[in-house]
Amino acid sequence: MRIDLHTHSTRSDGTDAPAALVEAAAAAGLDVVALTDHDVMSGWDDAITAAGSVGITVVPGVEISCERDGRSVHLLGYLVDPADSALLAELDLARSSRATRLTRMVDLLAADGIPITQDHVAAQVPPGATPGRPHVADALVAAGVVPTRDEAFRRWLADDSPYYVRYYAPDPAAAVALVRGAGGVPVLAHPLAARRGVAPTLALVEELAPLGLAGVEADHPDHDAAARRAVRAVARHTGVFVTGSSDYHGTGKPVRIGAECTDPDALAAIEALGTGSAVARP
Repeated sequence: MRIDLHTHSTRSDGTDAPAALVEAAAAAGLDVVALTDHDVMSGWDDAITAAGSVGITVVPGVEISCERDGRSVHLLGYLVDPADSALLAELDLARSSRATRLTRMVDLLAADGIPITQDHVAAQVPPGATPGRPHVADALVAAGVVPTRDEAFRRWLADDSPYYVRYYAPDPAAAVALVRGAGGVPVLAHPLAARRGVAPTLALVEELAPLGLAGVEADHPDHDAAARRAVRAVARHTGVFVTGSSDYHGTGKPVRIGAECTDPDALAAIEALGTGSAVARP
């Protein structure tokens, strides 16, 4: 069984609509795919409807943007209740803060002569999507300033850039509690993917496991062999399970859907723990 538990659609910063993403997953030979857009769950219904047509299982999920000590941390929440008021309030707050933060980032870029405007960025945000730095990157690509999203991040949009503007994001410990409170299963995403601007530490696994963290992403395109071994070692030590995922974003990143996969035992653990929503089988 081939299982990819981390993908993004146009509802956040991916380039495939939810239904198209599910169709791409089926075409790639996946049996199970999770839709885990940033801070939003609005793509679930379209993904589940499409899954019935192509015969693939969908795991409803969300990737919560967190922050610790000024660094980004991402927490995946599977099978949460999409109507949970506490979780929804936190996600709404994060999205609102991110939108105003992008305005300030674009203004800083423009003030330094980088040819970009708010309208350029707005044109890159699909209807219903959560605006984010990848859309600023797409605007820079569309304007011919850089050839790729990755180059835009390297030059101007990373966490240590002078154009980076902080925004509200919950602490990862609070996010674990929110996911658990919504009946979901929290899994720490790509903890050693330092090149993507996320916190390069496994200490969070040690801290969060007693608080309810259930799993950690080990097999990820941004983890080399040493990182994967390190993640597995801390997972064994703390008793959490490991997952593998592509972190697919469509054409926004050069990673194919299904490039990394999860063991069926980890999916079984997620299903056993999750009570807020259910895996959707065809």
